[in-house]
Formats: sequence, C-alpha cells, structure tokens
Amino acid sequence: MTEILTKTKPKPAFSENRPVLAIIIIQLLLLFAVSAAGAYATIKELDYTAPVLLSFIPIALALIVYLTLRKKWGFAGFRPLSAIPHGGWKYYLPLVAVLIVIGTNGLKALTPGQIYFFIFFTLLVGFVEETVYRGLILNILLRKSASTAVIVSSLLFGVTHILNALSGQNAVDTTIQIVYSLVVGLSLALLMVKNRNIVPLILFHFVHNLIQFLGNERTSIGPDLLIIAILAAHCVWVGISLKKGKASA
Repeated sequence: MTEILTKTKPKPAFSENRPVLAIIIIQLLLLFAVSAAGAYATIKELDYTAPVLLSFIPIALALIVYLTLRKKWGFAGFRPLSAIPHGGWKYYLPLVAVLIVIGTNGLKALTPGQIYFFIFFTLLVGFVEETVYRGLILNILLRKSASTAVIVSSLLFGVTHILNALSGQNAVDTTIQIVYSLVVGLSLALLMVKNRNIVPLILFHFVHNLIQFLGNERTSIGPDLLIIAILAAHCVWVGISLKKGKASA
C-alpha cells in the first residue's frame, strides 16, 4: 500500500523544490527578452514602444498558456473582486490618490488611434509585469516568508526598470524612477499579501501608465516625490495591518 501511495503522489512543481532558481530563471528570461527586443529596435530604428511590444506580447501569450494549462490562475491571484473583504478595500485608497496626482498634468492632444494604441500598450504592460512580479515571483517566495516575498519581488521589479537608463534618460530621472518603482512594487506586493487579489493591481498599473502616456510631460519632480511619499506611507500602513492580523491569528 505504501508503494502504491508513493507512486501516485503528485510530483512537486519545480518552483516548489527550487523556488530561488525558479525566480532567477524567470527574471533572467524577462531581462533577456526585453534587452534583445531593445537591441533589435535600436538597430532597426523602431519606435520607443517597440522593445516592450516585441518582448511583452510573446511573454503575455506564454503566461496565458502556462496559467491555463497548469491551472495556476488562482495561484497567481486572479480572483473575482467580490472575494476582497469589505474592510480590505480601504487599502486601495492611496492608489487612487496616486492616480489623481498623476492626472494633474493634464492631457495631450492625441488621435483616437493613438489613444487606442496606448490603452492596449499599457494594459499589456500591466498584465505582464503584475503577473510576473506579484502573481508568480511573490507567490513562489511566500512559501519562505511574506517579508522575503515582498522585498525580493519589489527589488526585482525595481531592477528591471534600470533598463530605462539605456534609452538616454539622465541620472536624476533614472534614480527617481528606480525609487519610484521600488515603492510602487512594495505597495502592490503588500496589497497582494493583504487581499490575495491581483486584479486591482493590474487595473492600477494599467491606469497609472495610461494616464502618464496620455498626459503632458512633467515639468518638475515634485509630483513624483509626492507620490513616493504617499506610497511610502501606504507601505507602513499596510505593513502594520499585516502584523496586527498575524498577531491576532
């Protein structure tokens, strides 16, 4: 009987046996795809959005196939919004404040075609980045600890945005963007641990980027610094909530 049970026991997933190696592979594949697409776009003198489109479209398709075949949608946090507890919705309010701050720049004059393109583009980015960092990497690391999952997934999310420095961005803007992406990553990762739902995170990421693409160019770093402060306070708030919940459990 023992032998039969041993033979029929499902084999643990690779990410369960070697979570660190699984995360390294995911991060390296993503960086390689973006870097290769960026090099190709530079050689061919393509539009600045080309590297993301060339790399993220196949990544998005691969993620959809993987999550479907492995039945991992729930694992990655794709759940109905109704699954979020009533008391959990208040933790998204700082994200709304961030969107309001970004929207104060006003909107550019764009054609309907450009608007439709940016809607597709930002939805693609939101889906891929959230699924990779908050859906897969964070959840793989949760088997170790919540703090490890939050910190590592956020650091990797921030490191990925260093690639923007290759597009000719100055050092100050790049530094602010890295800090910005780090606090965004921490904030969203904590929300993922708190409510276990990736859908609001994808929606925020999508709307956040869309407003930036449709909006006027910023003329100062003030709004970015304000957003960093809002998200830093948000991280403290959600972190304290998680500690209290753990203590009362």
